[in-house]
Amino acid sequence: MNIKAPRGTADVLPGEAKKWQYVENRIKNICDRYHYNEIRTPLFEHTELFQRGVGDSTDIVQKEMYTFEDRGGRSLTLRPEGTASVARAFVQNKLYGDANQPVKLFYFMQMFRYERPQQGRMRQLNQFGVEVLGSADPAVDAEVIDLAMTVYKELGLNSLKLVINSLGDQESRTNYREALVKHFTPHKEELCHDCQSRLNQNPMRILDCKKDREHPSMSTAPSILDYLNDESSSYFERVKAYLTTMGLEFEVDPNLVRGLDYYNHTAFEIMSEAEGFGAITTLAGGGRYNGLVEEIGGPDTPGIGFGMGIERLLMALEAEDKELNIDEQLDVYLVAVGDETKEQAVKLVHELRNSGIQIDMDYQGRKMKAQFKAADRYRSKYVLILGEDELQKQVINMKEMETGEQSEVSLHDIGEAMQKKLLGGKGHE
Repeated sequence: MNIKAPRGTADVLPGEAKKWQYVENRIKNICDRYHYNEIRTPLFEHTELFQRGVGDSTDIVQKEMYTFEDRGGRSLTLRPEGTASVARAFVQNKLYGDANQPVKLFYFMQMFRYERPQQGRMRQLNQFGVEVLGSADPAVDAEVIDLAMTVYKELGLNSLKLVINSLGDQESRTNYREALVKHFTPHKEELCHDCQSRLNQNPMRILDCKKDREHPSMSTAPSILDYLNDESSSYFERVKAYLTTMGLEFEVDPNLVRGLDYYNHTAFEIMSEAEGFGAITTLAGGGRYNGLVEEIGGPDTPGIGFGMGIERLLMALEAEDKELNIDEQLDVYLVAVGDETKEQAVKLVHELRNSGIQIDMDYQGRKMKAQFKAADRYRSKYVLILGEDELQKQVINMKEMETGEQSEVSLHDIGEAMQKKLLGGKGHE
Protein backbone atom coordinates (compact mmCIF):
# COMPACT_ATOMS: atom_id res chain seq x y z
CA MET A 1 0.00 0.00 0.00
CA ASN A 2 1.43 3.36 -1.08
CA ILE A 3 0.44 5.83 1.67
CA LYS A 4 1.09 9.50 0.95
CA ALA A 5 0.63 12.69 2.93
CA PRO A 6 -2.98 13.96 2.91
CA ARG A 7 -3.91 16.49 0.24
CA GLY A 8 -3.03 20.01 1.29
CA THR A 9 -0.15 18.96 3.55
CA ALA A 10 3.56 18.73 2.86
CA ASP A 11 6.71 17.30 4.43
CA VAL A 12 9.44 19.77 5.33
CA LEU A 13 12.62 17.83 4.66
CA PRO A 14 15.94 18.45 6.49
CA GLY A 15 17.47 20.80 3.91
CA GLU A 16 14.32 22.93 3.77
CA ALA A 17 13.86 22.77 7.55
CA LYS A 18 17.12 24.67 7.99
CA LYS A 19 15.51 27.60 6.16
CA TRP A 20 12.50 27.43 8.47
CA GLN A 21 14.75 27.37 11.53
CA TYR A 22 16.77 30.32 10.26
CA VAL A 23 13.65 32.39 9.52
CA GLU A 24 12.02 31.52 12.84
CA ASN A 25 15.16 32.40 14.81
CA ARG A 26 15.45 35.76 13.02
CA ILE A 27 11.80 36.49 13.77
CA LYS A 28 12.20 35.54 17.46
CA ASN A 29 15.14 37.93 17.68
CA ILE A 30 13.04 40.75 16.24
CA CYS A 31 10.19 40.00 18.67
CA ASP A 32 12.65 40.14 21.55
CA ARG A 33 13.82 43.60 20.43
CA TYR A 34 10.19 44.76 20.29
CA HIS A 35 9.63 43.23 23.77
CA TYR A 36 7.04 40.63 22.71
CA ASN A 37 6.81 37.31 24.58
CA GLU A 38 5.95 33.92 23.11
CA ILE A 39 2.65 32.16 23.81
CA ARG A 40 1.72 28.59 22.87
CA THR A 41 -1.90 27.46 22.77
CA PRO A 42 -3.54 24.04 22.16
CA LEU A 43 -3.83 22.66 18.65
CA PHE A 44 -7.61 22.34 19.03
CA GLU A 45 -10.22 24.40 20.83
CA HIS A 46 -13.94 24.21 21.55
CA THR A 47 -15.75 24.94 18.30
CA GLU A 48 -17.77 27.70 19.94
CA LEU A 49 -14.62 29.79 20.36
CA PHE A 50 -14.26 30.23 16.61
CA GLN A 51 -17.99 30.54 15.99
CA ARG A 52 -18.18 33.41 18.47
CA GLY A 53 -14.72 34.89 17.97
CA VAL A 54 -14.15 34.58 14.22
CA GLY A 55 -17.83 34.89 13.27
CA ASP A 56 -20.54 32.59 11.90
CA SER A 57 -20.69 34.53 8.63
CA THR A 58 -17.04 34.01 7.70
CA ASP A 59 -15.83 31.50 5.14
CA ILE A 60 -13.53 30.03 7.80
CA VAL A 61 -16.42 29.03 10.08
CA GLN A 62 -18.91 28.15 7.34
CA LYS A 63 -16.64 26.17 5.00
CA GLU A 64 -13.07 25.66 6.15
CA MET A 65 -12.91 24.36 9.72
CA TYR A 66 -11.82 20.84 10.66
CA THR A 67 -14.45 20.09 13.30
CA PHE A 68 -14.99 16.79 15.08
CA GLU A 69 -16.81 15.37 18.08
CA ASP A 70 -14.71 13.76 20.80
CA ARG A 71 -15.73 10.68 22.79
CA GLY A 72 -17.46 12.88 25.34
CA GLY A 73 -19.72 14.39 22.69
CA ARG A 74 -17.93 17.77 22.73
CA SER A 75 -17.48 19.66 19.46
CA LEU A 76 -13.81 20.50 18.93
CA THR A 77 -12.05 22.25 16.06
CA LEU A 78 -8.44 22.26 14.87
CA ARG A 79 -7.52 25.95 15.11
CA PRO A 80 -7.99 27.75 11.77
CA GLU A 81 -6.39 31.00 13.02
CA GLY A 82 -4.47 32.25 16.04
CA THR A 83 -6.15 35.38 17.41
CA ALA A 84 -9.20 33.71 18.95
CA SER A 85 -7.01 31.13 20.72
CA VAL A 86 -4.72 33.83 22.11
CA ALA A 87 -7.72 35.88 23.27
CA ARG A 88 -9.16 32.80 24.98
CA ALA A 89 -5.85 32.17 26.76
CA PHE A 90 -5.72 35.85 27.75
CA VAL A 91 -9.15 35.57 29.38
CA GLN A 92 -8.78 32.12 30.93
CA ASN A 93 -5.40 32.91 32.50
CA LYS A 94 -6.47 36.42 33.59
CA LEU A 95 -3.57 38.09 31.80
CA TYR A 96 -5.64 41.27 31.92
CA GLY A 97 -4.71 41.39 35.62
CA ASP A 98 -0.94 41.52 35.00
CA ALA A 99 0.78 44.67 36.19
CA ASN A 100 2.57 45.04 32.86
CA GLN A 101 0.12 46.25 30.25
CA PRO A 102 -0.46 45.98 27.37
CA VAL A 103 0.26 42.27 27.00
CA LYS A 104 2.44 41.79 23.91
CA LEU A 105 2.55 38.25 22.55
CA PHE A 106 3.89 36.37 19.54
CA TYR A 107 3.39 32.81 18.35
CA PHE A 108 4.32 30.20 15.79
CA MET A 109 1.29 28.00 15.15
CA GLN A 110 0.09 25.35 12.76
CA MET A 111 -3.37 26.18 11.41
CA PHE A 112 -5.86 23.96 9.59
CA ARG A 113 -8.28 25.12 6.90
CA TYR A 114 -10.19 22.94 4.47
CA GLU A 115 -9.74 24.92 1.27
CA ARG A 116 -8.49 24.23 -2.23
CA PRO A 117 -4.71 23.69 -1.99
CA GLN A 118 -2.54 25.88 -4.20
CA GLN A 119 0.99 27.22 -4.16
CA GLY A 120 1.65 28.83 -0.79
CA ARG A 121 -1.81 27.99 0.54
CA MET A 122 -2.16 24.60 2.18
CA ARG A 123 -4.74 22.90 4.38
CA GLN A 124 -2.14 22.65 7.11
CA LEU A 125 -0.36 26.00 7.20
CA ASN A 126 2.29 27.51 9.44
CA GLN A 127 1.84 31.01 10.74
CA PHE A 128 3.77 33.56 12.74
CA GLY A 129 1.63 36.14 14.45
CA VAL A 130 1.58 38.80 17.13
CA GLU A 131 -1.21 40.08 19.35
CA VAL A 132 -1.21 43.15 21.61
CA LEU A 133 -4.02 43.14 24.17
CA GLY A 134 -4.87 46.01 26.50
CA SER A 135 -4.15 49.20 24.56
CA ALA A 136 -6.30 51.37 22.30
CA ASP A 137 -3.39 53.66 21.42
CA PRO A 138 -3.03 54.12 17.63
CA ALA A 139 0.75 54.10 18.19
CA VAL A 140 0.39 50.38 19.01
CA ASP A 141 -1.27 49.82 15.63
CA ALA A 142 1.75 51.46 13.98
CA GLU A 143 4.14 49.39 16.10
CA VAL A 144 2.47 46.11 15.10
CA ILE A 145 2.60 47.04 11.41
CA ASP A 146 6.22 48.15 11.79
CA LEU A 147 7.14 44.80 13.37
CA ALA A 148 5.66 42.89 10.44
CA MET A 149 7.46 45.09 7.91
CA THR A 150 10.72 44.75 9.85
CA VAL A 151 10.54 40.94 9.60
CA TYR A 152 10.27 41.10 5.82
CA LYS A 153 12.89 43.79 5.38
CA GLU A 154 15.50 42.20 7.67
CA LEU A 155 15.11 38.91 5.80
CA GLY A 156 15.95 40.82 2.61
CA LEU A 157 12.61 41.39 0.86
CA ASN A 158 12.34 44.60 -1.16
CA SER A 159 9.24 44.24 -3.36
CA LEU A 160 6.69 44.99 -0.66
CA LYS A 161 3.47 46.99 -0.59
CA LEU A 162 1.72 47.99 2.63
CA VAL A 163 -2.03 48.61 2.27
CA ILE A 164 -4.13 50.00 5.13
CA ASN A 165 -7.73 50.94 5.78
CA SER A 166 -10.03 51.86 8.64
CA LEU A 167 -13.16 49.85 9.37
CA GLY A 168 -14.22 52.38 12.01
CA ASP A 169 -15.94 51.87 15.34
CA GLN A 170 -19.33 50.20 15.85
CA GLU A 171 -21.29 53.32 14.96
CA SER A 172 -19.33 53.84 11.75
CA ARG A 173 -19.66 50.18 10.79
CA THR A 174 -23.42 50.23 11.38
CA ASN A 175 -23.89 53.27 9.15
CA TYR A 176 -21.65 51.77 6.48
CA ARG A 177 -23.46 48.45 6.67
CA GLU A 178 -26.77 50.17 5.89
CA ALA A 179 -25.18 51.95 2.93
CA LEU A 180 -23.79 48.68 1.53
CA VAL A 181 -27.14 46.88 1.88
CA LYS A 182 -28.85 49.74 0.04
CA HIS A 183 -26.17 49.70 -2.68
CA PHE A 184 -26.03 45.93 -3.33
CA THR A 185 -29.71 45.00 -2.88
CA PRO A 186 -30.67 45.95 -6.48
CA HIS A 187 -27.88 43.65 -7.71
CA LYS A 188 -28.55 40.77 -5.30
CA GLU A 189 -29.62 38.23 -7.91
CA GLU A 190 -26.48 38.97 -9.96
CA LEU A 191 -24.13 38.16 -7.08
CA CYS A 192 -22.80 34.73 -6.19
CA HIS A 193 -24.66 32.57 -3.70
CA ASP A 194 -22.23 33.43 -0.88
CA CYS A 195 -22.60 37.16 -1.43
CA GLN A 196 -26.37 36.87 -1.45
CA SER A 197 -26.12 35.42 2.05
CA ARG A 198 -23.53 37.99 3.10
CA LEU A 199 -25.85 40.84 2.12
CA ASN A 200 -27.93 40.12 5.24
CA GLN A 201 -25.24 38.67 7.52
CA ASN A 202 -22.15 40.81 6.87
CA PRO A 203 -22.31 42.96 3.72
CA MET A 204 -18.72 44.21 4.17
CA ARG A 205 -17.59 40.68 3.27
CA ILE A 206 -19.01 41.19 -0.24
CA LEU A 207 -16.12 43.58 -0.93
CA ASP A 208 -13.71 40.73 -0.18
CA CYS A 209 -15.35 38.25 -2.58
CA LYS A 210 -13.06 36.66 -5.17
CA LYS A 211 -15.92 35.56 -7.48
CA ASP A 212 -17.66 38.93 -7.76
CA ARG A 213 -14.63 41.19 -7.73
CA GLU A 214 -15.23 42.20 -11.39
CA HIS A 215 -18.94 42.91 -10.94
CA PRO A 216 -19.70 46.56 -11.87
CA SER A 217 -21.34 47.17 -8.48
CA MET A 218 -17.99 46.64 -6.76
CA SER A 219 -16.36 49.67 -8.37
CA THR A 220 -19.29 51.92 -7.44
CA ALA A 221 -19.73 50.65 -3.86
CA PRO A 222 -19.62 53.33 -1.16
CA SER A 223 -16.33 53.82 0.71
CA ILE A 224 -16.04 53.08 4.41
CA LEU A 225 -13.91 56.21 4.72
CA ASP A 226 -17.00 58.33 3.92
CA TYR A 227 -18.84 56.82 6.88
CA LEU A 228 -16.22 57.18 9.60
CA ASN A 229 -17.38 59.33 12.50
CA ASP A 230 -15.06 62.00 13.89
CA GLU A 231 -13.49 59.69 16.47
CA SER A 232 -12.77 56.92 13.95
CA SER A 233 -11.44 59.36 11.38
CA SER A 234 -9.14 60.97 13.96
CA TYR A 235 -7.89 57.53 15.03
CA PHE A 236 -7.04 56.57 11.46
CA GLU A 237 -5.24 59.88 10.85
CA ARG A 238 -3.02 59.25 13.87
CA VAL A 239 -2.16 55.74 12.71
CA LYS A 240 -1.14 57.13 9.31
CA ALA A 241 0.88 59.89 10.96
CA TYR A 242 2.81 57.38 13.10
CA LEU A 243 3.55 55.18 10.07
CA THR A 244 4.81 58.24 8.20
CA THR A 245 7.00 59.16 11.18
CA MET A 246 8.50 55.66 11.02
CA GLY A 247 9.26 56.13 7.34
CA LEU A 248 6.84 53.40 6.26
CA GLU A 249 5.23 53.96 2.87
CA PHE A 250 1.62 52.80 2.54
CA GLU A 251 -1.47 52.95 0.36
CA VAL A 252 -5.02 53.45 1.62
CA ASP A 253 -7.49 50.96 0.10
CA PRO A 254 -11.13 51.57 1.13
CA ASN A 255 -12.08 48.07 -0.04
CA LEU A 256 -9.67 46.32 2.32
CA VAL A 257 -12.01 44.68 4.84
CA ARG A 258 -10.19 41.45 5.83
CA GLY A 259 -12.09 38.17 6.12
CA LEU A 260 -12.88 37.96 9.83
CA ASP A 261 -15.83 39.50 11.68
CA TYR A 262 -13.86 40.75 14.69
CA TYR A 263 -11.92 43.54 12.91
CA ASN A 264 -12.58 47.24 13.52
CA HIS A 265 -10.61 50.45 13.09
CA THR A 266 -7.21 49.66 11.53
CA ALA A 267 -6.94 46.86 8.96
CA PHE A 268 -3.84 46.17 6.89
CA GLU A 269 -2.20 43.79 4.47
CA ILE A 270 1.39 43.42 3.28
CA MET A 271 1.79 42.19 -0.29
CA SER A 272 4.62 40.98 -2.47
CA GLU A 273 5.12 42.78 -5.77
CA ALA A 274 7.93 40.44 -6.84
CA GLU A 275 7.68 39.29 -10.45
CA GLY A 276 6.47 35.72 -10.73
CA PHE A 277 5.27 35.51 -7.12
CA GLY A 278 1.78 34.44 -8.14
CA ALA A 279 -1.80 35.66 -8.32
CA ILE A 280 -2.31 35.67 -4.56
CA THR A 281 0.07 38.40 -3.44
CA THR A 282 -0.84 38.80 0.24
CA LEU A 283 1.98 37.87 2.63
CA ALA A 284 0.47 39.04 5.93
CA GLY A 285 -2.68 40.66 7.19
CA GLY A 286 -4.20 41.86 10.39
CA GLY A 287 -5.91 44.64 12.22
CA ARG A 288 -7.59 45.88 15.37
CA TYR A 289 -10.27 43.80 17.09
CA ASN A 290 -11.71 45.78 20.01
CA GLY A 291 -14.63 43.75 21.39
CA LEU A 292 -13.29 40.25 20.71
CA VAL A 293 -12.19 39.62 24.29
CA GLU A 294 -15.62 40.67 25.56
CA GLU A 295 -17.30 38.40 23.01
CA ILE A 296 -15.61 35.34 24.55
CA GLY A 297 -16.32 36.29 28.16
CA GLY A 298 -13.50 38.64 29.13
CA PRO A 299 -13.44 42.27 30.23
CA ASP A 300 -13.45 45.23 27.85
CA THR A 301 -9.98 44.85 26.29
CA PRO A 302 -8.82 46.40 23.01
CA GLY A 303 -6.53 44.34 20.81
CA ILE A 304 -4.59 44.34 17.56
CA GLY A 305 -2.47 41.75 15.76
CA PHE A 306 -1.55 40.04 12.50
CA GLY A 307 -0.88 36.65 10.99
CA MET A 308 1.99 35.91 8.60
CA GLY A 309 2.28 32.69 6.59
CA ILE A 310 5.74 31.12 6.81
CA GLU A 311 5.24 29.22 3.54
CA ARG A 312 4.41 32.44 1.71
CA LEU A 313 7.37 34.21 3.31
CA LEU A 314 9.71 31.53 1.95
CA MET A 315 8.02 31.80 -1.45
CA ALA A 316 8.62 35.56 -1.48
CA LEU A 317 12.30 35.07 -0.61
CA GLU A 318 12.61 32.61 -3.50
CA ALA A 319 10.79 34.97 -5.90
CA GLU A 320 13.30 37.72 -5.08
CA ASP A 321 16.25 35.28 -5.29
CA LYS A 322 17.24 35.98 -1.68
CA GLU A 323 19.80 33.60 -0.21
CA LEU A 324 19.52 32.94 3.53
CA ASN A 325 22.77 33.07 5.46
CA ILE A 326 22.66 29.44 6.53
CA ASP A 327 25.88 27.68 7.54
CA GLU A 328 25.44 24.16 6.18
CA GLN A 329 28.99 23.08 6.88
CA LEU A 330 29.69 20.38 9.43
CA ASP A 331 32.35 21.41 11.97
CA VAL A 332 34.09 18.05 12.36
CA TYR A 333 33.87 14.57 10.86
CA LEU A 334 35.65 11.74 12.61
CA VAL A 335 37.18 9.07 10.37
CA ALA A 336 37.82 5.91 12.38
CA VAL A 337 39.76 3.03 10.77
CA GLY A 338 39.99 -0.44 12.24
CA ASP A 339 37.86 -2.45 14.64
CA GLU A 340 39.89 -1.45 17.69
CA THR A 341 39.17 2.27 17.24
CA LYS A 342 35.36 2.14 17.42
CA GLU A 343 35.02 2.38 21.18
CA GLN A 344 37.47 5.28 21.41
CA ALA A 345 35.72 7.02 18.48
CA VAL A 346 32.31 6.77 20.17
CA LYS A 347 33.78 8.14 23.40
CA LEU A 348 35.56 11.00 21.62
CA VAL A 349 32.48 12.06 19.63
CA HIS A 350 30.47 12.08 22.87
CA GLU A 351 33.05 14.22 24.68
CA LEU A 352 33.41 16.72 21.83
CA ARG A 353 29.66 17.15 21.54
CA ASN A 354 29.44 17.84 25.26
CA SER A 355 32.10 20.52 24.89
CA GLY A 356 30.03 22.34 22.25
CA ILE A 357 31.56 20.90 19.06
CA GLN A 358 29.33 19.83 16.14
CA ILE A 359 30.67 16.46 15.05
CA ASP A 360 29.56 13.30 13.26
CA MET A 361 31.10 9.94 12.40
CA ASP A 362 30.49 6.90 10.23
CA TYR A 363 27.85 4.36 11.29
CA GLN A 364 27.81 2.35 8.05
CA GLY A 365 31.05 0.39 8.48
CA ARG A 366 32.57 2.14 5.45
CA LYS A 367 36.22 2.08 4.41
CA MET A 368 38.49 5.06 4.98
CA LYS A 369 38.07 6.43 1.43
CA ALA A 370 34.27 6.30 1.67
CA GLN A 371 34.39 8.05 5.05
CA PHE A 372 36.41 10.90 3.54
CA LYS A 373 33.83 11.19 0.76
CA ALA A 374 31.14 11.49 3.43
CA ALA A 375 33.15 14.28 5.09
CA ASP A 376 33.29 16.06 1.72
CA ARG A 377 29.53 15.73 1.19
CA TYR A 378 28.96 17.27 4.63
CA ARG A 379 31.47 20.02 3.71
CA SER A 380 33.22 19.34 6.97
CA LYS A 381 35.61 22.06 8.13
CA TYR A 382 37.88 19.56 9.91
CA VAL A 383 38.43 15.83 9.71
CA LEU A 384 39.82 13.86 12.62
CA ILE A 385 41.53 10.60 11.63
CA LEU A 386 41.87 7.84 14.17
CA GLY A 387 43.56 4.58 13.17
CA GLU A 388 44.95 1.71 15.20
CA ASP A 389 48.47 3.21 15.09
CA GLU A 390 47.17 6.55 16.39
CA LEU A 391 45.16 4.75 19.06
CA GLN A 392 48.26 2.93 20.26
CA LYS A 393 50.19 6.24 20.48
CA GLN A 394 47.14 8.01 22.01
CA VAL A 395 47.12 10.67 19.29
CA ILE A 396 44.75 11.72 16.49
CA ASN A 397 45.35 13.42 13.14
CA MET A 398 43.55 16.76 12.66
CA LYS A 399 43.11 17.93 9.06
CA GLU A 400 41.77 21.35 8.07
CA MET A 401 39.90 20.66 4.84
CA GLU A 402 40.11 24.14 3.30
CA THR A 403 43.93 24.37 3.54
CA GLY A 404 44.82 20.68 3.63
CA GLU A 405 46.99 21.39 6.69
CA GLN A 406 47.36 18.36 8.93
CA SER A 407 48.78 17.95 12.42
CA GLU A 408 49.02 15.30 15.10
CA VAL A 409 47.33 16.08 18.42
CA SER A 410 47.20 14.17 21.67
CA LEU A 411 43.84 12.49 22.32
CA HIS A 412 43.90 14.16 25.70
CA ASP A 413 44.22 17.62 24.11
CA ILE A 414 41.98 17.27 21.04
CA GLY A 415 38.94 18.74 22.78
CA GLU A 416 40.79 21.92 23.72
CA ALA A 417 42.37 22.13 20.25
CA MET A 418 38.97 21.86 18.53
CA GLN A 419 37.49 24.49 20.86
CA LYS A 420 40.27 26.92 19.94
CA LYS A 421 39.76 26.28 16.24
CA LEU A 422 35.95 26.46 16.22
CA LEU A 423 34.79 28.24 19.35
CA GLY A 424 37.64 30.63 20.04
CA GLY A 425 38.61 28.66 23.11
CA LYS A 426 35.10 28.84 24.62
CA GLY A 427 33.52 25.61 25.69
CA HIS A 428 29.84 24.70 25.74
CA GLU A 429 27.86 27.04 28.00
